Amino acid sequence: MAFAPHRSRRSALCAALALSSLALAGTSWAQEPAAQWPSKPIKLIVPYTPGGSTDIVSRTVFEAVGKRLGQPVVIENKPGANSTIGVTQTARAPADGYNFVSVLAAYTVNMSLYKKLPYQPSDLVAVSHVADLPMFLFAANKLPVKNAKELAEYGKKQPLNYASSGTGASAHMIGARWAQENGLNAQHVPYNGSAPILADLMSGQVDMLFDPALVPMPHAKSGKIKVLAVASKQRWPGEPDIPTMEEAGFPGFVMNSWVGVLAPKGTPQPIVDKLSKTIAEAVQSPEVKAKLTQLGFGAIGSTPAQFQQLIDQDTAMYKAVITKAQVSID
Repeated sequence: MAFAPHRSRRSALCAALALSSLALAGTSWAQEPAAQWPSKPIKLIVPYTPGGSTDIVSRTVFEAVGKRLGQPVVIENKPGANSTIGVTQTARAPADGYNFVSVLAAYTVNMSLYKKLPYQPSDLVAVSHVADLPMFLFAANKLPVKNAKELAEYGKKQPLNYASSGTGASAHMIGARWAQENGLNAQHVPYNGSAPILADLMSGQVDMLFDPALVPMPHAKSGKIKVLAVASKQRWPGEPDIPTMEEAGFPGFVMNSWVGVLAPKGTPQPIVDKLSKTIAEAVQSPEVKAKLTQLGFGAIGSTPAQFQQLIDQDTAMYKAVITKAQVSID
């Protein structure tokens, strides 16, 4: 009986060592999927129509990502409801490292625009801020203005309208913020897509528009419309003669759209980090970077933490704009 406590202590020690070994084995096992990942094709949902800017950028970047990872990235377009349909599908998908979604800044707009979303922001985790999309201020030739400052002064005296591809679109939010901050008498005109806006801008039915360079810029260069400024921090390398909004007299007015990637909550962090690092390598490669510049995008490739910071920042900014503009979608 005198030896029982000794045997008990020895048994407890053995049990502790066994549990410790199992824990270490479990840690090694948990890390193995990230080292082996991906072992099959990855699915990336693009919540917009094929051929749009988000779709083109996603295909350009993830073709390079797939080559680096040794597995193809399958793009699946799920457009509708300002991206919420595709985002919802990803939020409800297995968090196995094979489901992701490509989003625009509209993702942060939707958190305040919709009274009730079918998902919570906490259902998704940030992976990468892939690229920025500078927004240029275009104006109709009929307006007697030569720069953004003159347009703002004109808009304080005369009613203006500004177009966007739909309520809650980046062009809507940027136009609303600029009108609010400068006391413009400006009415938002939502369109069903971007194509009809350009025709009305050239004819003078639309007064102004914040939009990426890709489609309107050739018409500005041919003299059919005016381009007055860009709402990015620095001048766009592809159009170095166009001033920023800050240079044009609007301090602090920096408001890009962007493309980023999200994953379902619970996706293993080592996989999130590995994909984020691979995206950064892809977008900063000379070939992909040049393609993005041609499309009007600026390559970024952030860490997950940096992208989450951008999401939080833009969510707060858009909430203020939406609240003041009294915009909502039931």
